[in-house]
Amino acid sequence: MGSTGAAREMPVQELAGALGTPDVPAPYVVRTHKDQQLAATVVAPVPVIDHSRLLQKDDSADEAGKLRSAIESWGLFMVSNHGVDAAVIESMRAASREFFRQPLEEKQRYSNLDCCDEQFQSEGYGNDRVSSPDQTRDWTDRLYLKVEPEDERRIALWPAHPENFRDALDEFTKKCGKLKDELLRAMAKLLELDDEDYFVDQLGEKALSNARCSYYPECPRPELVFGLKPHSDGTVVTVLMVDDSVGGLQVLKDGVWWNVPIIPQTLLILIGDQIEIMSNGIFKSPVHRVITNAKKERLSVALDYSVDPEREIEPSPQLVNEKRPALYRKVRVKDYIATYYNHFFQGEMVIDTIKI
Repeated sequence: MGSTGAAREMPVQELAGALGTPDVPAPYVVRTHKDQQLAATVVAPVPVIDHSRLLQKDDSADEAGKLRSAIESWGLFMVSNHGVDAAVIESMRAASREFFRQPLEEKQRYSNLDCCDEQFQSEGYGNDRVSSPDQTRDWTDRLYLKVEPEDERRIALWPAHPENFRDALDEFTKKCGKLKDELLRAMAKLLELDDEDYFVDQLGEKALSNARCSYYPECPRPELVFGLKPHSDGTVVTVLMVDDSVGGLQVLKDGVWWNVPIIPQTLLILIGDQIEIMSNGIFKSPVHRVITNAKKERLSVALDYSVDPEREIEPSPQLVNEKRPALYRKVRVKDYIATYYNHFFQGEMVIDTIKI
Protein backbone atom coordinates (compact mmCIF):
# COMPACT_ATOMS: atom_id res chain seq x y z
CA MET A 1 0.00 0.00 0.00
CA GLY A 2 1.29 3.40 -0.83
CA SER A 3 0.80 6.11 1.75
CA THR A 4 -1.04 9.31 1.34
CA GLY A 5 -1.98 12.23 3.52
CA ALA A 6 -5.19 11.58 5.44
CA ALA A 7 -7.37 13.42 7.87
CA ARG A 8 -8.02 11.58 11.10
CA GLU A 9 -11.58 10.36 10.75
CA MET A 10 -13.92 9.33 13.50
CA PRO A 11 -13.83 5.54 13.86
CA VAL A 12 -17.04 3.87 12.72
CA GLN A 13 -17.54 2.46 16.22
CA GLU A 14 -17.59 5.98 17.65
CA LEU A 15 -19.70 7.24 14.77
CA ALA A 16 -22.30 4.54 15.36
CA GLY A 17 -22.49 5.46 19.04
CA ALA A 18 -22.85 9.15 18.26
CA LEU A 19 -25.67 8.88 15.73
CA GLY A 20 -28.83 10.37 17.17
CA THR A 21 -30.98 9.64 14.12
CA PRO A 22 -31.60 6.49 12.09
CA ASP A 23 -29.27 7.61 9.34
CA VAL A 24 -25.66 7.27 8.21
CA PRO A 25 -23.23 9.86 6.77
CA ALA A 26 -23.23 10.18 2.97
CA PRO A 27 -19.68 8.79 2.41
CA TYR A 28 -20.87 5.38 3.69
CA VAL A 29 -23.93 5.13 1.47
CA VAL A 30 -23.47 2.79 -1.49
CA ARG A 31 -23.95 4.78 -4.69
CA THR A 32 -25.23 1.99 -6.93
CA HIS A 33 -27.94 0.00 -5.25
CA LYS A 34 -28.04 -2.57 -8.03
CA ASP A 35 -25.11 -4.22 -6.23
CA GLN A 36 -26.73 -4.15 -2.84
CA GLN A 37 -29.39 -6.88 -3.09
CA LEU A 38 -29.61 -7.27 0.65
CA ALA A 39 -32.61 -9.55 0.32
CA ALA A 40 -30.31 -12.58 -0.04
CA THR A 41 -31.64 -15.09 2.46
CA VAL A 42 -30.40 -18.29 0.87
CA VAL A 43 -27.75 -20.03 2.95
CA ALA A 44 -24.87 -21.30 0.84
CA PRO A 45 -24.35 -25.08 1.11
CA VAL A 46 -20.65 -24.53 1.71
CA PRO A 47 -18.92 -27.90 2.20
CA VAL A 48 -17.28 -28.71 5.53
CA ILE A 49 -13.99 -30.53 5.06
CA ASP A 50 -12.82 -32.83 7.85
CA HIS A 51 -9.17 -31.82 7.89
CA SER A 52 -8.01 -34.81 9.94
CA ARG A 53 -9.53 -37.21 7.38
CA LEU A 54 -8.04 -35.18 4.52
CA LEU A 55 -4.57 -35.83 5.94
CA GLN A 56 -5.04 -39.59 6.34
CA LYS A 57 -3.35 -41.65 3.67
CA ASP A 58 -6.01 -44.38 3.55
CA ASP A 59 -9.19 -42.39 4.10
CA SER A 60 -8.78 -39.10 2.27
CA ALA A 61 -10.42 -39.71 -1.12
CA ASP A 62 -13.91 -38.56 -0.09
CA GLU A 63 -12.60 -35.43 1.63
CA ALA A 64 -10.31 -34.64 -1.30
CA GLY A 65 -13.27 -34.89 -3.66
CA LYS A 66 -15.32 -32.57 -1.44
CA LEU A 67 -12.40 -30.16 -1.27
CA ARG A 68 -12.02 -29.98 -5.05
CA SER A 69 -15.76 -29.49 -5.52
CA ALA A 70 -15.80 -26.74 -2.88
CA ILE A 71 -12.89 -24.85 -4.40
CA GLU A 72 -14.12 -25.10 -7.98
CA SER A 73 -17.75 -24.26 -7.22
CA TRP A 74 -17.57 -21.83 -4.29
CA GLY A 75 -13.93 -20.80 -3.92
CA LEU A 76 -14.29 -21.23 -0.19
CA PHE A 77 -14.90 -24.00 2.31
CA MET A 78 -15.02 -24.69 6.01
CA VAL A 79 -12.65 -26.96 7.87
CA SER A 80 -13.40 -28.98 10.96
CA ASN A 81 -10.88 -30.93 13.06
CA HIS A 82 -8.35 -28.38 11.82
CA GLY A 83 -5.84 -28.64 14.66
CA VAL A 84 -6.36 -25.10 15.93
CA ASP A 85 -7.44 -25.65 19.52
CA ALA A 86 -10.78 -24.22 20.60
CA ALA A 87 -8.98 -22.46 23.46
CA VAL A 88 -6.63 -20.73 20.97
CA ILE A 89 -9.56 -19.54 18.86
CA GLU A 90 -11.53 -18.34 21.85
CA SER A 91 -8.53 -16.54 23.31
CA MET A 92 -8.00 -14.70 20.00
CA ARG A 93 -11.68 -13.86 19.72
CA ALA A 94 -11.91 -12.58 23.29
CA ALA A 95 -8.71 -10.52 23.06
CA SER A 96 -9.90 -8.89 19.82
CA ARG A 97 -13.31 -8.10 21.25
CA GLU A 98 -11.76 -6.64 24.37
CA PHE A 99 -9.46 -4.43 22.30
CA PHE A 100 -12.39 -2.82 20.49
CA ARG A 101 -14.22 -2.28 23.78
CA GLN A 102 -11.46 -0.06 25.12
CA PRO A 103 -11.72 3.74 25.20
CA LEU A 104 -10.92 5.47 21.91
CA GLU A 105 -7.84 7.13 23.38
CA GLU A 106 -6.33 3.75 24.20
CA LYS A 107 -7.05 2.29 20.75
CA GLN A 108 -5.60 5.31 18.97
CA ARG A 109 -2.23 4.60 20.54
CA TYR A 110 -2.03 2.03 17.72
CA SER A 111 -3.41 4.29 14.97
CA ASN A 112 -2.73 3.60 11.30
CA LEU A 113 -2.08 7.32 10.85
CA ASP A 114 1.48 8.35 11.67
CA CYS A 115 1.50 10.49 14.80
CA CYS A 116 3.87 13.06 13.29
CA ASP A 117 2.50 13.80 9.83
CA GLU A 118 -0.85 11.97 9.70
CA GLN A 119 0.42 9.79 6.82
CA PHE A 120 -1.60 6.62 6.32
CA GLN A 121 0.17 3.32 6.96
CA SER A 122 -1.34 -0.07 6.31
CA GLU A 123 -0.65 -1.38 9.80
CA GLY A 124 -2.45 -0.28 12.91
CA TYR A 125 -5.95 0.61 14.09
CA GLY A 126 -8.46 2.73 12.20
CA ASN A 127 -10.37 3.05 8.93
CA ASP A 128 -9.37 2.36 5.37
CA ARG A 129 -7.22 4.87 3.54
CA VAL A 130 -9.40 7.47 1.84
CA SER A 131 -7.88 7.98 -1.59
CA SER A 132 -10.71 9.94 -3.20
CA PRO A 133 -13.63 12.13 -2.04
CA ASP A 134 -15.95 9.85 -4.01
CA GLN A 135 -14.77 6.69 -2.28
CA THR A 136 -17.53 4.73 -0.57
CA ARG A 137 -16.43 3.93 2.98
CA ASP A 138 -16.97 0.58 4.67
CA TRP A 139 -18.85 0.37 7.97
CA THR A 140 -15.96 -1.19 9.84
CA ASP A 141 -12.94 -0.43 11.99
CA ARG A 142 -9.99 -2.75 11.91
CA LEU A 143 -6.69 -3.58 13.51
CA TYR A 144 -4.29 -4.68 10.77
CA LEU A 145 -0.92 -6.18 11.72
CA LYS A 146 1.91 -7.92 9.89
CA VAL A 147 2.63 -11.20 11.65
CA GLU A 148 5.13 -12.78 9.24
CA PRO A 149 8.01 -12.55 8.54
CA GLU A 150 8.37 -12.50 12.32
CA ASP A 151 11.42 -10.22 12.21
CA GLU A 152 9.28 -7.57 10.48
CA ARG A 153 6.64 -7.39 13.18
CA ARG A 154 6.05 -3.86 14.46
CA ILE A 155 5.36 -4.86 18.04
CA ALA A 156 4.73 -1.23 19.03
CA LEU A 157 1.48 -1.51 17.05
CA TRP A 158 0.45 -4.77 18.75
CA PRO A 159 -1.92 -3.83 21.59
CA ALA A 160 -0.49 -4.16 25.09
CA HIS A 161 -4.06 -4.27 26.42
CA PRO A 162 -5.67 -6.64 26.85
CA GLU A 163 -2.52 -8.18 28.26
CA ASN A 164 -2.95 -11.50 26.45
CA PHE A 165 -3.48 -9.97 22.98
CA ARG A 166 0.09 -10.39 21.74
CA ASP A 167 0.42 -13.97 22.98
CA ALA A 168 -3.03 -14.87 21.64
CA LEU A 169 -2.22 -13.54 18.17
CA ASP A 170 1.19 -15.22 18.12
CA GLU A 171 -0.31 -18.60 19.03
CA PHE A 172 -3.22 -18.22 16.60
CA THR A 173 -0.74 -17.35 13.82
CA LYS A 174 1.43 -20.40 14.48
CA LYS A 175 -1.51 -22.84 14.54
CA CYS A 176 -3.15 -21.40 11.42
CA GLY A 177 0.17 -21.35 9.55
CA LYS A 178 0.48 -25.11 9.94
CA LEU A 179 -3.11 -25.57 8.73
CA LYS A 180 -2.47 -23.31 5.74
CA ASP A 181 0.58 -25.34 4.62
CA GLU A 182 -1.31 -28.61 4.93
CA LEU A 183 -4.21 -27.28 2.88
CA LEU A 184 -1.88 -25.92 0.18
CA ARG A 185 -0.29 -29.36 -0.13
CA ALA A 186 -3.74 -30.94 -0.46
CA MET A 187 -4.60 -28.43 -3.20
CA ALA A 188 -1.41 -29.23 -5.11
CA LYS A 189 -2.30 -32.93 -4.95
CA LEU A 190 -5.79 -32.17 -6.30
CA LEU A 191 -4.16 -30.57 -9.34
CA GLU A 192 -1.81 -33.57 -9.68
CA LEU A 193 1.26 -31.36 -9.56
CA ASP A 194 4.52 -33.30 -9.43
CA ASP A 195 5.53 -31.52 -6.24
CA GLU A 196 2.90 -31.34 -3.51
CA ASP A 197 4.95 -28.53 -1.94
CA TYR A 198 4.56 -26.42 -5.09
CA PHE A 199 2.26 -23.78 -3.55
CA VAL A 200 4.11 -23.81 -0.22
CA ASP A 201 7.43 -23.27 -2.00
CA GLN A 202 5.96 -20.50 -4.14
CA LEU A 203 5.29 -18.50 -0.97
CA GLY A 204 9.05 -18.04 -0.49
CA GLU A 205 11.10 -17.38 2.63
CA LYS A 206 9.76 -13.84 2.95
CA ALA A 207 6.11 -14.76 2.52
CA LEU A 208 3.69 -12.25 4.00
CA SER A 209 1.08 -13.01 6.65
CA ASN A 210 -1.19 -10.27 7.94
CA ALA A 211 -3.79 -10.38 10.69
CA ARG A 212 -7.01 -8.44 10.24
CA CYS A 213 -9.25 -7.96 13.28
CA SER A 214 -12.43 -6.36 11.91
CA TYR A 215 -15.17 -4.80 14.02
CA TYR A 216 -18.56 -4.06 12.43
CA PRO A 217 -20.73 -1.87 14.70
CA GLU A 218 -24.51 -1.82 14.59
CA CYS A 219 -25.68 0.15 11.55
CA PRO A 220 -29.02 2.01 11.52
CA ARG A 221 -29.42 1.62 7.73
CA PRO A 222 -27.95 -1.74 6.72
CA GLU A 223 -29.77 -1.62 3.38
CA LEU A 224 -27.63 1.37 2.37
CA VAL A 225 -24.21 0.44 3.70
CA PHE A 226 -21.57 -2.25 3.22
CA GLY A 227 -19.61 -3.61 6.15
CA LEU A 228 -17.03 -4.58 3.52
CA LYS A 229 -17.59 -3.87 -0.18
CA PRO A 230 -17.62 -6.72 -2.75
CA HIS A 231 -14.11 -7.94 -3.55
CA SER A 232 -11.96 -11.00 -4.02
CA ASP A 233 -8.92 -11.50 -1.79
CA GLY A 234 -5.57 -10.61 -3.34
CA THR A 235 -3.92 -13.36 -1.32
CA VAL A 236 -2.93 -17.00 -1.75
CA VAL A 237 -5.48 -18.04 0.87
CA THR A 238 -7.26 -16.41 3.79
CA VAL A 239 -8.00 -18.25 7.03
CA LEU A 240 -11.02 -16.60 8.63
CA MET A 241 -12.44 -16.89 12.12
CA VAL A 242 -15.96 -15.57 11.64
CA ASP A 243 -18.18 -14.21 14.39
CA ASP A 244 -19.55 -17.13 16.38
CA SER A 245 -23.12 -15.77 16.58
CA VAL A 246 -23.70 -13.00 14.02
CA GLY A 247 -23.70 -13.63 10.27
CA GLY A 248 -23.01 -11.10 7.56
CA LEU A 249 -20.50 -12.65 5.16
CA GLN A 250 -21.94 -13.30 1.71
CA VAL A 251 -20.45 -14.91 -1.40
CA LEU A 252 -21.44 -14.24 -5.02
CA LYS A 253 -22.24 -17.28 -7.15
CA ASP A 254 -24.18 -17.42 -10.41
CA GLY A 255 -25.29 -13.81 -9.98
CA VAL A 256 -26.78 -14.45 -6.53
CA TRP A 257 -25.49 -13.38 -3.12
CA TRP A 258 -25.50 -16.34 -0.71
CA ASN A 259 -25.18 -16.14 3.06
CA VAL A 260 -22.15 -18.00 4.39
CA PRO A 261 -23.33 -20.05 7.38
CA ILE A 262 -21.90 -20.05 10.88
CA ILE A 263 -20.80 -23.56 11.82
CA PRO A 264 -19.34 -23.95 15.32
CA GLN A 265 -15.75 -25.19 15.69
CA THR A 266 -14.87 -24.54 12.05
CA LEU A 267 -12.57 -22.09 10.29
CA LEU A 268 -13.44 -20.63 6.90
CA ILE A 269 -10.88 -20.81 4.08
CA LEU A 270 -11.11 -18.44 1.12
CA ILE A 271 -9.14 -19.00 -2.08
CA GLY A 272 -7.26 -15.85 -3.12
CA ASP A 273 -6.36 -14.29 -6.46
CA GLN A 274 -2.76 -15.52 -6.25
CA ILE A 275 -3.76 -19.19 -6.20
CA GLU A 276 -6.29 -18.59 -8.98
CA ILE A 277 -3.39 -17.28 -11.07
CA MET A 278 -1.01 -20.10 -10.13
CA SER A 279 -3.70 -22.75 -10.79
CA ASN A 280 -4.35 -21.15 -14.20
CA GLY A 281 -7.94 -20.42 -13.25
CA ILE A 282 -8.88 -23.94 -12.17
CA PHE A 283 -9.34 -22.70 -8.61
CA LYS A 284 -11.50 -19.59 -8.36
CA SER A 285 -11.09 -16.65 -6.01
CA PRO A 286 -14.66 -15.84 -4.91
CA VAL A 287 -16.21 -12.39 -4.82
CA HIS A 288 -17.57 -11.80 -1.33
CA ARG A 289 -18.76 -8.99 0.91
CA VAL A 290 -19.93 -8.25 4.44
CA ILE A 291 -23.33 -6.72 5.12
CA THR A 292 -24.18 -4.78 8.25
CA ASN A 293 -26.69 -5.46 11.02
CA ALA A 294 -29.09 -2.98 12.61
CA LYS A 295 -29.18 -4.67 15.99
CA LYS A 296 -25.91 -6.54 16.52
CA GLU A 297 -22.20 -5.83 16.33
CA ARG A 298 -19.96 -8.34 14.58
CA LEU A 299 -16.30 -9.34 14.90
CA SER A 300 -14.02 -11.42 12.70
CA VAL A 301 -10.31 -12.25 12.64
CA ALA A 302 -8.59 -13.12 9.37
CA LEU A 303 -5.08 -14.23 8.50
CA ASP A 304 -4.11 -13.29 4.94
CA TYR A 305 -1.28 -15.30 3.35
CA SER A 306 0.62 -13.89 0.39
CA VAL A 307 3.65 -14.82 -1.72
CA ASP A 308 6.89 -12.90 -1.00
CA PRO A 309 6.20 -9.45 -2.52
CA GLU A 310 9.47 -9.48 -4.46
CA ARG A 311 8.57 -12.71 -6.26
CA GLU A 312 6.67 -13.13 -9.50
CA ILE A 313 3.73 -15.47 -9.96
CA GLU A 314 2.25 -17.02 -13.07
CA PRO A 315 0.26 -20.13 -13.99
CA SER A 316 2.11 -23.33 -13.09
CA PRO A 317 3.78 -24.68 -16.27
CA GLN A 318 2.20 -28.05 -15.52
CA LEU A 319 -1.26 -26.53 -15.83
CA VAL A 320 -0.65 -24.83 -19.19
CA ASN A 321 -1.15 -26.76 -22.44
CA GLU A 322 -2.74 -26.49 -25.89
CA LYS A 323 -6.20 -27.20 -24.53
CA ARG A 324 -5.79 -24.74 -21.67
CA PRO A 325 -3.37 -21.94 -22.52
CA ALA A 326 -2.16 -19.53 -19.86
CA LEU A 327 -5.07 -17.37 -18.72
CA TYR A 328 -2.97 -14.85 -16.78
CA ARG A 329 0.28 -13.04 -17.46
CA LYS A 330 3.24 -13.11 -15.11
CA VAL A 331 3.08 -10.42 -12.43
CA ARG A 332 5.26 -9.26 -9.56
CA VAL A 333 3.35 -9.76 -6.30
CA LYS A 334 4.37 -6.35 -4.96
CA ASP A 335 2.89 -4.68 -8.03
CA TYR A 336 -0.24 -6.80 -7.87
CA ILE A 337 -0.89 -5.90 -4.22
CA ALA A 338 -0.39 -2.19 -4.89
CA THR A 339 -2.78 -2.34 -7.83
CA TYR A 340 -5.18 -4.47 -5.80
CA TYR A 341 -5.77 -1.80 -3.18
CA ASN A 342 -6.30 0.92 -5.76
CA HIS A 343 -8.95 -1.21 -7.45
CA PHE A 344 -10.47 -2.33 -4.15
CA PHE A 345 -11.24 1.24 -3.11
CA GLN A 346 -12.93 1.77 -6.47
CA GLY A 347 -14.97 -1.42 -6.13
CA GLU A 348 -13.20 -3.14 -9.05
CA MET A 349 -11.55 -6.56 -9.43
CA VAL A 350 -7.81 -6.29 -10.08
CA ILE A 351 -7.46 -9.88 -11.32
CA ASP A 352 -9.33 -8.87 -14.47
CA THR A 353 -6.42 -6.57 -15.38
CA ILE A 354 -3.91 -9.42 -15.79
CA LYS A 355 -6.04 -11.82 -17.77
CA ILE A 356 -4.64 -12.66 -21.20
